[in-house]
Amino acid sequence: MKDYITKALVYDGYIRAYAINATETVTEAQKRHDTWHSSSAALGRALIGTLLLSSADLKTDGDRLTVKIQGNGPGGAIIVDGDANGNVKGYIQNPHVSIPSNEHGKIDVRGVVGTEGIFSVIKDLGLKEPFSGQVPIVSGELGEDFTYYLAASEQIPSAVGLSVLVDKDETIKAAGGFMIQVLPGADEVVLAKLEERLAQLPRVSDLIDSGKTPEELLEVIFEGERMLFLEEQPVQFSCDCSKEKFSRAILTLGTSEIQAMIDEDQGAETVCSFCNNKYHFDESDLTDLIEEITGGKK
Repeated sequence: MKDYITKALVYDGYIRAYAINATETVTEAQKRHDTWHSSSAALGRALIGTLLLSSADLKTDGDRLTVKIQGNGPGGAIIVDGDANGNVKGYIQNPHVSIPSNEHGKIDVRGVVGTEGIFSVIKDLGLKEPFSGQVPIVSGELGEDFTYYLAASEQIPSAVGLSVLVDKDETIKAAGGFMIQVLPGADEVVLAKLEERLAQLPRVSDLIDSGKTPEELLEVIFEGERMLFLEEQPVQFSCDCSKEKFSRAILTLGTSEIQAMIDEDQGAETVCSFCNNKYHFDESDLTDLIEEITGGKK
């Protein structure tokens, strides 16, 4: 099944709902960063949450947002970047975390992320200044943390569910989630009914593993309610790094540091944190960069 987000309106437009299958997206991240199962679940949930947030908040080409989860757990910082076109990239500082399951027999994402720290979102919407919102980590499970961010920073009552199922061989079996946003004027009876449904909801990754589509996920959540499906958006792990971009970064080091790379290492290798792509710069590449700085002077 392809990865995509579906968007819908429910309860006469008073509830906005999103559901996503991101199995291939999280699989790509797991392969690129060689994450172990606990880190895979934490990074995967952050990727899914960022895709849901991007789908709701970003409207035009060029709009981007970055989610930074800086907790006190062994996983270290998780940084994820998403755009308006369903592209996402991200990494976890320590990809090799494998800790015992929690008391419910599930992957202990809270144990990876930690329960203290900062959850922040930076949005670049093409304005003079990017928007930045920051809240404390309240759970470490990440679904609750995205939910708290939306309520505290954007004043949108929401429910966010994120789920990653990791197989015994470290591969990603299923990954997905949902985001439900309450719009002004929603009936309290509707909200109570919705809360009850969410409390009884099976694990999202199990539903995806059983073959449920994003549309069917929403049908499980809003059982029997009329839904107006608005659109589908493909999503994928995609990084826009390039050798050219890294060469611009090396230029900022200046002539003497670049010359030291030539003298001491006969070249340089750069690695993209987001996707793990490596770019090699040989002596000739570095000499060209020095000449660009000096205008060709020796």
